[in-house]
Amino acid sequence: MTTIDSVLGRRVWDSRGRPTVEAEIRLAGGATGRAIAPAGASTGSGEAVDLRDGGPAQGGYDVRRAVDNLSGPLAEALRGCDATDQASVDRRIVAVDGTPAKSNLGANACIAASMAAARAAAAALHLPLYRVLAGDGAVGLPLPEIQIFGGGAHAGRRIDIQDLMVVCPGAGSVAEALDWTAEIYRAAGALMDETHRRLGVADEGGHWPDFASNEEALEMLVRAIERAGLAPGDEVVVALDIAASEFGRAGRYRLALDDRELDSDGMIEMLLGWTERYPIRSLEDPLAEDDAGGFGRLMAAAGDRLQIVGDDLLVTDADRVAAAAASGNANAVLLKPNQRGTLTETLAAWRAAQTVGMDGIVSARSGETEDTTIVDLAVGWGAGQLKVGSIARGERTAKWNALLRIEEREQAPLARPRFL
Repeated sequence: MTTIDSVLGRRVWDSRGRPTVEAEIRLAGGATGRAIAPAGASTGSGEAVDLRDGGPAQGGYDVRRAVDNLSGPLAEALRGCDATDQASVDRRIVAVDGTPAKSNLGANACIAASMAAARAAAAALHLPLYRVLAGDGAVGLPLPEIQIFGGGAHAGRRIDIQDLMVVCPGAGSVAEALDWTAEIYRAAGALMDETHRRLGVADEGGHWPDFASNEEALEMLVRAIERAGLAPGDEVVVALDIAASEFGRAGRYRLALDDRELDSDGMIEMLLGWTERYPIRSLEDPLAEDDAGGFGRLMAAAGDRLQIVGDDLLVTDADRVAAAAASGNANAVLLKPNQRGTLTETLAAWRAAQTVGMDGIVSARSGETEDTTIVDLAVGWGAGQLKVGSIARGERTAKWNALLRIEEREQAPLARPRFL
């Protein structure tokens, strides 16, 4: 009784106040699964694409056509599929769309349907989704990667760096890592208020800063860790999402806040200098997606001691992961299900990374909802890290709270990624 009986598309809302797509799948036995598509602001050119309506309504971001595709062509294609065979469900989704970028139906419609099918199957089996994904094996818990300051496309480009995050490898549990991070978040807010540096809250819940330079953000983050009574570089380390494709192209990088332009080698030199002065252990998209040579040079210089993460460079694509590994361009992959449009394709990217010894980070997007599917993916697939945004705003805390419940249930160990 796990065959799909009906698929319903629903228009709901994300954390930026924009419409997004929810899929609700009901199985013949009565089990139901729901999932909501997120949306990114900083996107790679190789991502699967959301279907938006355009026009004046909702600033062009409405999703009525994508919702209609869920209730129409996707519903027709998926009716009768066994929801417990995720690969088969996703093959149907890929076939009915017919484009690599999911541009006919919309990646937002496709990923919502794919995730809803997985949730419906888990409900029918009376198991948490992470347990269905993990099978009978033991599970580990991903180390949280949590934003303290937001910048780039997530905060009006007030600073060039998109995410300044902390990771707590010294913590003994998810609960302790979240406790430490909350103390750092509060300390950062107090420091910003004392120096009149806080403008508000960024898209992912981090503080929206008013710093005089990009490096001042790093200095303030280390001060916040120390004010929280924690040891930078030992108990707590720093992870940066540079999102360099947002301000770099053709080997040139324009740092607006610093009024500075660098070539690829100059960008690498600046980043390596930061890693020597601050407890930075992870650099995501440190160079633009069209600067594979720069990625290779950075990896040659620091890939044995830093996590070099491909997001825009890899866009959760198995072939790109394999190519980057062969070229020595990254040693970790960011996994965003909506970048590909189905869970099966997302898993293929993770398996490709595991095959070549790359680490993985399951990631949310800047436009999020209360959907917690990515938490189950991070746990069930054994990815060692989870990036959700900050420890503020309900669409973020919904995911951290889901992870806490899994920790309570499983009493599983916290992952220890090699570079953190």
